[in-house]
Parts: sequence; structure tokens; C-alpha cells
Amino acid sequence: MDVASVSEAVSRLSQFILAHSGTLLLVSLGLLVCTLVLLPAIVARLPVDYFERPQAGPGDKSRTPLGVLLLVVRNVVGLVLVVLGLLMLFTPGQGLLTLFVGLMLMNYPGKHALERSLARREGVMTGLIWVRRKSGLPPLRPPAPRHQPA
Repeated sequence: MDVASVSEAVSRLSQFILAHSGTLLLVSLGLLVCTLVLLPAIVARLPVDYFERPQAGPGDKSRTPLGVLLLVVRNVVGLVLVVLGLLMLFTPGQGLLTLFVGLMLMNYPGKHALERSLARREGVMTGLIWVRRKSGLPPLRPPAPRHQPA
């Protein structure tokens, strides 16, 4: 991309934002309300030792029709939360926390390591603990620190 095409893209984006500012405000507020309702419910369901548990396998329940349906629903809800979290990085709302919960709901290779890596970040863990405290639940135990090579 050259400078002219980047400049044109920025110009179009700013025109779009100005033309749809009311709609974008309503969407942003709607995302904030969804976060405030869904996020505590999802974080409250996590066991205290969630980050200390070994990586779970798919198990036999995922092979039943109900298990497959629940897996699809979890992945769709997780994907929606990831998208909302990314949007909330630029709009009002708990963007990082929503993104984190969405990633925790979904199933994908490397999930276990990514969750622990994100949970080691002070802001993410502080947010998770705050949500659980507001729900009257004990805080999540943080993951063990990453081992440094000697």
C-alpha cells in the first residue's frame, strides 16, 4: 500500500464514522450493557483453580449430539465475545476482559497456553478477581509463573 491509498482509506473511515456516529454510539452502549450482563455470569462459573488445572481433552461427551451442539454454541458465543472485545478496545467497555472470556469459551489448539499467558497479565487477573468479588465468590488462583530458562 502506498501513502495515497492509506490516506484514502483513513478519509473514508472518518467519513463513515461521522455519518454513522449515532448508530456507532448505540452499538457501543449496547456492547457495554451486554458485557455488564454476560461477563459476570461467565466468570462466576469458572472454578477457583481454573488456571491450575491440567489441559483438558475433548472427552466423550463431545461425541454425543447434545455435546456437539453445546460445543458449537460455546464456540459461537466465544467468537461473538472475541469480536465484541476487539470492538470494545476502541469503544466503552471491558475490551480485554471480554476478549479473554471469549477466548476461554472457545476450543482451539494452544488455548491452554494462551489463557495462562493472558491471565499472568496483571490487568486481566485483577479484572477477573474484581468480577468474582462483586459476585461474592472467592478469587481465581493465578497461574504459576512461566519458567525462565537457566
